[in-house]
Amino acid sequence: MDVPLSFGGELRRLRESANMTLEEVSKEVSCSKGHLCKIERGDKKPTQGLARRCDAFFGAGGCLARLLDASTSTGTGRAQGRREVLATGVGSLLAGALEGQGRGLWEGDAALPPTTLFHDQLQQIRMLGQAGTPTALLASLSTQVTTITRMATHCLGRPRSELLVSASRFAEYAGWMAQEAGRVADALDWTAQAVELAQAGGDTDLADYAMVRRALIALYNNDARQTVELVEKAQHSRVRPRIRGLATQRAAQGHALAGDESACLNELDRARALLAMDDARNDGPVLGPTHVPDLVLMVTGWCLHDLGRHQEAAEILDRECRRVPSHAVRTRVRYGLRRALAHAASGEIEHACAVTRELLMFTDLAPSATIRTEVRRLDRELGRFRSHPAVREVRPGLAHAMADH
Repeated sequence: MDVPLSFGGELRRLRESANMTLEEVSKEVSCSKGHLCKIERGDKKPTQGLARRCDAFFGAGGCLARLLDASTSTGTGRAQGRREVLATGVGSLLAGALEGQGRGLWEGDAALPPTTLFHDQLQQIRMLGQAGTPTALLASLSTQVTTITRMATHCLGRPRSELLVSASRFAEYAGWMAQEAGRVADALDWTAQAVELAQAGGDTDLADYAMVRRALIALYNNDARQTVELVEKAQHSRVRPRIRGLATQRAAQGHALAGDESACLNELDRARALLAMDDARNDGPVLGPTHVPDLVLMVTGWCLHDLGRHQEAAEILDRECRRVPSHAVRTRVRYGLRRALAHAASGEIEHACAVTRELLMFTDLAPSATIRTEVRRLDRELGRFRSHPAVREVRPGLAHAMADH
């Protein structure tokens, strides 16, 4: 079978085989139609991030990333420094993993690599992520993805698969940290890497969960329609209950943003049922939020505010925010700001400002693009009462929290 020698030629072949237009593909891989057309013609060179997103979308197994690597290496040689290897991403690393099948250091169950150790490390990083700087954590996460993937190149069978899945979980969390750092394109790139690694390890969960992650980006962009459309792709019957539940509660947030109360409440009911029936068959790190005792109830409070039922939202968020563990700083601040917003919208200005003052003490400890979004919403709401003494007191703190430090 003839294999196209150019990235653009292979991309066009994959697109046409899928019976998709340039416009359809451009929406899926977050690239403009015009730019994608130039890439197919060979007039523009794609980034590694775009190559990985296209690989993940078409299920090309890293073919496009390797084609890009090959074209890049023509004039520069194959040697790459550490910085270049990290920038290249998992496409070339997975190619090495496939080559490594013939020289595995671990076979079957013998000398099983310490995947449980990596699970513990990821949990520790996630705890640090609650009160750490996202950009600082990204460097550590990137190193872990590279290290674990390289270990997989020397494995066979189950150890190799488990290592690749472990690497995918670090990559998925790197996507969240990139979003928290305000780097949306990087967040999409990391999520695409995570999907590719997981699929190489035989785990399809992340491909579906990636839609939930992308929907969160759409939600923070106030795009209700795209939020719902993205998670619909992760709600088919083959998806494990937890991921379907997370997708369904994200759909509820999208419907609330659109003002569709009936659809929102129906999705919340479905989400609770799905999360309750999760079979917990995955021994690795749990996908999705882990610091919220009752995620559906917390999201219900979030949605009720968007639906205009501010008093009910405030009552639920008052209860649920108190249940968030004290060490989960970023989670406490994010939902706490929504709690303050609900109180402000219901006219309880003193209460809203009291909650805000408490939260402003922690915003420097938990720098976050999503938190800044919530701070801006709260500042706009309190701005309607700018002459109120309590509001005048907290607005300088809100202005500081909105700054991108």
